[in-house]
Amino acid sequence: MDSAYRIELLSGQVLFREGDAPTTAFLIESGSLRITALREGAPMLLSDLGPGALVGEMAVLDESPRSATATALAACVLTPIDRDQFAERLTAADPVVRALLLSQLSRYRTALATFTGNAASTTMEAPATGEGAASALDKIRLESQLREALERNELEIRLQPILEIVSGRLAGYEALTRWTHPDRGVVSPADFIALAEETSLIVPVGEYVLREVCSALRRLTDAAHATLFVALNVSGRQLEDADFVARVLTQVRAHGVAPAQLKLEITESLILDYSKVATLIEHSHRAGIRVALDDFGTGYSNLGHLHKLAFDTLKLDQSFIRQLDDPRCLAIVRAVIGMAAALGCDVVAEGVETAQQLEQLRALGCQYAQGYLVGKPQSVDQALAAIIS
Repeated sequence: MDSAYRIELLSGQVLFREGDAPTTAFLIESGSLRITALREGAPMLLSDLGPGALVGEMAVLDESPRSATATALAACVLTPIDRDQFAERLTAADPVVRALLLSQLSRYRTALATFTGNAASTTMEAPATGEGAASALDKIRLESQLREALERNELEIRLQPILEIVSGRLAGYEALTRWTHPDRGVVSPADFIALAEETSLIVPVGEYVLREVCSALRRLTDAAHATLFVALNVSGRQLEDADFVARVLTQVRAHGVAPAQLKLEITESLILDYSKVATLIEHSHRAGIRVALDDFGTGYSNLGHLHKLAFDTLKLDQSFIRQLDDPRCLAIVRAVIGMAAALGCDVVAEGVETAQQLEQLRALGCQYAQGYLVGKPQSVDQALAAIIS
């Protein structure tokens, strides 16, 4: 008996015909279907499909009339899949994958139309065009250009100073990655880092940044005649790499800097992957490398995880620093600094922009400050010049 969730066909019954509207796709649960298309007025066999196969999904995906006829070879049971179910998943899919899929559908339909002589089916180029497809193609283009930028060493490391509040001396830097495209100009890190994260490209980007940071750290240490550190962000892909810390050590040793001069930063969103973060911390500490929790307090803070993960540093998100004049916010910052001290962590306050904020943090016992008051991100050469002067 047919229902909204189950359709039964007898042998010889037609499920849909060529030219029908694409309202539904179907999953064959049992039985078999024959797929045919008209060629010079006669049915031509395209395929026979059995249990587990999808049928009718092409027309649903690109919202085009059926390009073939489906007839039961034997008694069939099918599960209908409403077009809205496909549309929801297609909309949520990666735009590049979506554009490629619709492009392939368009080509398939064009080839089928040529094969069958059905000229009416050759106007299927629309799914591969439009704003969404253009954005996806631009994403593909940008990925290729990012690969080229890596090969040409065009990514630039910027260093933002970190101040030791009590002594007033420079303690180290946070490393930031910047890319100036020859045609696009400055590309936002939010765009190209996110793009690299979506693919394995984040691995060579990470290796490039690590190498450049270790090189810069060697030069900065020599110029300052003091032990400085550089904080380096760890991506989700790097977190999954069991050999990541070993590769970090290789670069550290190759450039002659101490492991303790490098600090790996984990964003709060990555702390949700507790086991991998715990493993990274364990391997890092064994190698003498420190680990910081970045953007603390932005939405993923979980004290249940925090007391189990032995972070060396908490980086207090700048949203708290902007509101230090609010007594409630001030109380939260005081509590975080006290909690960090009890856990054996130091605290870096991000986004410090005024002398008043710096004095408040000094009074609260915060160890480090970072922000435009301390210094804006600068090139390695600018950082060296500031040390020498």
